[in-house]
Amino acid sequence: MNIKENEQLQGCLEKVKEKNRRDAENGRIRYVYIQTFGCQQNEADGEKLRGMAEAMGYRYTSDAEQADLILLNTCAVREHAELKALSIIGNCKRLREKNPELIVGVCGCMTARQQRVDQLKKGYPYVTFTLEPASLHLLPLVLCRVMEEKRRRFLLGEDDGEAAEGVPVARTHKHRAYVSIMYGCNNFCTYCIVPYVRGRERSRESELVVAEVKELVEDGCRDITLLGQNVNSYKSDCDFAGLLEKLCALPGDFLLRFMTSHPKDVSDRLIEVMAKHPHRMAPHFHLPLQSGSDRILAAMNRRYTTEHYLGIVDRLRAAMPHVTLTSDIIVGFPGETEEDFAATLDMLRRVRFDMVYSFLYSPRSGTPAAEREEDFVPDDVKGERFSRLLALQDEIALEANRRYEGETLRVLTDSISRGDSHMYSGRTAAGKLVHFPATQDAIGQFVFVKIERADPYALHGAIVDA
Repeated sequence: MNIKENEQLQGCLEKVKEKNRRDAENGRIRYVYIQTFGCQQNEADGEKLRGMAEAMGYRYTSDAEQADLILLNTCAVREHAELKALSIIGNCKRLREKNPELIVGVCGCMTARQQRVDQLKKGYPYVTFTLEPASLHLLPLVLCRVMEEKRRRFLLGEDDGEAAEGVPVARTHKHRAYVSIMYGCNNFCTYCIVPYVRGRERSRESELVVAEVKELVEDGCRDITLLGQNVNSYKSDCDFAGLLEKLCALPGDFLLRFMTSHPKDVSDRLIEVMAKHPHRMAPHFHLPLQSGSDRILAAMNRRYTTEHYLGIVDRLRAAMPHVTLTSDIIVGFPGETEEDFAATLDMLRRVRFDMVYSFLYSPRSGTPAAEREEDFVPDDVKGERFSRLLALQDEIALEANRRYEGETLRVLTDSISRGDSHMYSGRTAAGKLVHFPATQDAIGQFVFVKIERADPYALHGAIVDA
């Protein structure tokens, strides 16, 4: 943003804030409700939406019935996510009838698609405005305009190609935080909608990232995840490994994580920096594989082979023997044969991931893979393969977690788990989920937990003295 645009936004923010202040003086408190769907990047965007809304004088509520401003932060990665969002948007009709002053904003990836914007404009008259991901910082402007002009606004194509800075953020947790270091994607995997809804890659200046992380640490944050569609593509005055070096030099007791990495861009320098700073870099690497078949990887436009991928795994484990590895797998990509799927299972056996996030292929209109209807794998075949993959990965994950039984691990406590007020959960430096009895004052604190039992997805134990 240039100076003039920034001043315009600030002016709009102040106008809405003043209106909400006057309403509060007259006994009418204005509330904002925000619901976020999808990935960690969306969660980070949701924190910005809340930060801007609170800066404009709204109070946050977890009850949509109480809200005067509803912001739905949508996901477009899979068709199911969009359909779920549309269903929830539909519920706003009743809320608008109950409160005619209700403003409903639909934000996020779904609103970067022209067909969805047209659908919201024509079929959902109670939706007041839309904001695509690259334009979320325009929330004060669009709110000000809909209030003054009393008409709906549907913003699309407002992105100026720059990463907006200075946007207020309301962090969900004090002890854990997401920090976006770049936005967009240039990879154009044939199944993925992200480059079309989040635009081209644009990186934040390194000194701004360092300043944000420094402020978080000074405020007591202990676990920070750097976000980007492909963090390995980060490029400012330094590359991603150089950014990590700068962040590792900051004082304080905190851990750095990052996601997501693209295998084609994992450098030896990145692995070297992680190994060099074991007390600062979390010993965890999320490395999406997607398929174990070179033929399918080529059809996906992933631009690496299984041999290249295994080379990265070997280098990671040579540099950090105790590193945990997680991955993403797509089952049933168009044209996937039983032989292709068997190659994916073989990769699971070879790499032995600590955890795999697996998905049934979902066609996204506008992507090349969605045009291969003649190659679509039948749903029943996809489902059967999916079950086999989960069964194998459960065996591998259980074996990996049982290595921790009897060990004492340092855990950052997050929250109450499983609805039991006496059981809490947290994560180790390596990202392992741990459940243990504790009390409310443990949240946000490091504790030492002796692991008594393991299952494929979590560890269970009790707090012990260090």
